[in-house]
Amino acid sequence: MSRLIAALAVALLYAGSLAAQSFNALTRVDTERSRIADEGEGARIDLFLNLGVPYRVFTLDGPPRLVLDFQEIDWSGVRSDELLTGEHIKQVQFGGYVPGWSRLVAELAQPMKVSRVAMTVDSQSQAAHLIVRLFPTTEEAFAAQTGAPKTAGWDLPPPENVAPAARRGPDAPLLVVLDPGHGGIDPGAETETLDEKNLMLTFARELREELLRAGGFEVVLTREDDRFVSLERRVAIAHQARADVFVSLHADSLAEGQAHGATVHFLSRDASDAASAKLAERHDRDELLSGVDLSSADDVVTDVLLDLARQETSPRTRTLARSLVDGIAETGAPMNSRPLRSAAFSVLKAADIPSVLIEIGFISSARDLENLQNREWRQKMARGIRNGLIRWREADEAVRPLVRQ
Repeated sequence: MSRLIAALAVALLYAGSLAAQSFNALTRVDTERSRIADEGEGARIDLFLNLGVPYRVFTLDGPPRLVLDFQEIDWSGVRSDELLTGEHIKQVQFGGYVPGWSRLVAELAQPMKVSRVAMTVDSQSQAAHLIVRLFPTTEEAFAAQTGAPKTAGWDLPPPENVAPAARRGPDAPLLVVLDPGHGGIDPGAETETLDEKNLMLTFARELREELLRAGGFEVVLTREDDRFVSLERRVAIAHQARADVFVSLHADSLAEGQAHGATVHFLSRDASDAASAKLAERHDRDELLSGVDLSSADDVVTDVLLDLARQETSPRTRTLARSLVDGIAETGAPMNSRPLRSAAFSVLKAADIPSVLIEIGFISSARDLENLQNREWRQKMARGIRNGLIRWREADEAVRPLVRQ
């Protein structure tokens, strides 16, 4: 049995012994004592918790990552820049993964194997100390030992057949799926005090209220709280709801070029500019770092679906993007000098649903960051998006009979 498998077995045995225990409060991390640091040629993770919890350890490749799953940890007050030191672990992300579970993902600078994993629990206080020791290994040996284990009670249930939603009549409200970017383990862009995931969840809720007050809209959110939702799942939610429109909401950080003001992106194989290509790459990479491997996605099938739907959906999507740019601009909200852009964002690959990604601003811009924290400014942005959707719906309904012919 390899050391990695042995380490995993130890973790799961410990998880089993703790599973019957009742934890009345979320476990918290001792930020003063916890560290992720180099140790010789390898690395060491020390997490001090106020309570012991079930956990498991495994690795993923492309890039090499160590994944720690817990049931369940409150990461409030934990900062990656304070937790992580050294060079053998490049970056670390942590947060909620699915309801009841938390995850920490460490991106490794080189392939490393788990040489030791153990959790000690004080018999009186129940405080716990989790130690993970990593040591360099070859790429071949690392790849041979990677992969997420399938553990009963730890993983998402298998997919079920869900009856499609009933088709709605021509006079039905416009069903808009709002997708607040990032969430849970994936914070998105960050400052010292704010992160993109929470800003976008707040804005998505405010935009939902704006649309519902206007009338003529139904609204579904891809997430209602701070949890991780995969890119694939976000698109699936739109399909299951039979959405008329899919709008993904972001406020990224980008140093290159004129990274300030609102932009609206639609799907294209070729990015319209280097900044859009960079954003699309970052969004997909965030998914990868959150412990999900996108390498098995069937690009051939995706391309076929896009080709089949492009004749009708792509022109409608471009019209939607232009209407949203016009609606936002008319409110006086600051716009990027090139507000209409395109790139290969995976979250926009619902071939049969007009889908756009709106960067309502950039956290890396001081002006945009101030606006994003201003409720009145967010209300203005929400009104602009509402007006753009209304304008698009009117134009789309006027040309739909011609499209059907």
